[in-house]
Amino acid sequence: MFLRYLSVRALLLLLGICLIGPRGLASAAETKEPKKIAVIGGGIGGSAAAYFLRQEFGASVKIDVFEAGTVGGRTATENVKGQDYEIGAAVIHPLNLHLKHFVETLGLSPRAEVKNKMAIFNGKELTFEESDWFIVNFIRMLWRYGFNSYRKFGWVEGILGKFMSVYQYQKFGYAFSSVEQLLRSVDAERFLNQTLEEAMRADGFSQAFINDIVTPNTRTNFGLNAALNAFVGVVSLADGTSGLWSVEGGNKRMSAGLLQLCKAEIIQGRVTGITLKTSKSASQYEVNYSVDSGPSRSLYDIVIIATPLHKGLSDISFSGFSPPIPSHFSGDFQQIVNTLVLGRLNMSYLGTDQRAADFLVSDILTTDNKALPFNSLATVAPVKIPQGYAHPPASANKVWKMFSAQPLSEEQLGEMFESQEGVWVKRWLAYPSYTPPNHRTPPFILHDHLYYVNAIEWAASCMEMSALSARNAALLAYNRWHGHAHKIDQEDLETRLRTEL
Repeated sequence: MFLRYLSVRALLLLLGICLIGPRGLASAAETKEPKKIAVIGGGIGGSAAAYFLRQEFGASVKIDVFEAGTVGGRTATENVKGQDYEIGAAVIHPLNLHLKHFVETLGLSPRAEVKNKMAIFNGKELTFEESDWFIVNFIRMLWRYGFNSYRKFGWVEGILGKFMSVYQYQKFGYAFSSVEQLLRSVDAERFLNQTLEEAMRADGFSQAFINDIVTPNTRTNFGLNAALNAFVGVVSLADGTSGLWSVEGGNKRMSAGLLQLCKAEIIQGRVTGITLKTSKSASQYEVNYSVDSGPSRSLYDIVIIATPLHKGLSDISFSGFSPPIPSHFSGDFQQIVNTLVLGRLNMSYLGTDQRAADFLVSDILTTDNKALPFNSLATVAPVKIPQGYAHPPASANKVWKMFSAQPLSEEQLGEMFESQEGVWVKRWLAYPSYTPPNHRTPPFILHDHLYYVNAIEWAASCMEMSALSARNAALLAYNRWHGHAHKIDQEDLETRLRTEL
């Protein structure tokens, strides 16, 4: 008799309770998708986060991306006499799988390859100059450093090979709540509080090799000698392998393309604060921001921060959170000055008697000499390569790029160049100062549905690391929204995935 008086809806609900139980009903209620997500920052980290969030949450969610400056962030270009040149993140490694996927998905093209030659300068003379002949380079390196140079490739590939497991974990939807957890999953956490020099010496590399070959590489990429943390050092050494490439027309095209592809709305404004708003039904985040027309605010279910929470880079205040969230995390960002000079190099400055017309070196790295005003000097090709382009000799008027800790004076530039047609300067707070012992890295999770992409920078800073962290943030957001705790911070994932497969 009782069943006769039940509505069809009530009957189905009763059957549902019998079949899935109370926990199943709770899970069903939690599958309601968020309505609005905010991403703060339109660089590669923010644009990748927006792209991956769209993949996880589907077409119905509204994604707003806040960017105070130019989309692309630290993937930027400078125009010199009608040609654009990379002044930010410049190269992509063959194993950067997320960036490769972006380029292929967006229909972008790799920039045409330009042959490069490297030399090392100690402040007085060139201590090494690469030959066009592989066998000559091999014999020189073997004579000076034994097999150190060739062991280095295997050493770096071994560490990165383990790290590549992260892509597989992400493919199956696994995420990590902290940088330490992520690195622990690939047996790399120990490298955070060990210097590159310590790690390499422990594995049998000579001090001479570290001083003469490794340090010039780390000075170029991160402005430090081999006393930087070992993990970022490995990332830097990976930049010394063959097959590096960039995007035709500029790497910033990836960010613009991803935001367009995922149909995110770009809000040209500066975020000033995030306030937790709690009601009986749910908690939301009020994002306060400033645009040309004045201050404004909007509510979001999920917020992804993809800009460094560091003094000089952002001033976002956090209100209503317990425990409180700091506006700025501890640790210093390192200033790097990028100077482009259109001019002719002074060969005598390099301590060589070679004719400028015969000098075809494109990349001049430096040893750890405090008297040197720059970390590296390189001739650069435009982001759009004309057919048949090759680096001209030093006798030609061409664009040189220098990285330095401080702006170069007119006197210093006058010593380095015989002539200057123009100088363009860009100052960056480019990346954290990677001097161990490492500060505890900021968390990926700032609050229930508030996430921080740039925490990854305290392990290593490059485009692919930002993309990896963006993917992790999107997976964290999805798994935590739907209560999938079994997908977060799982141990022994390699064994788990073999079982699942």
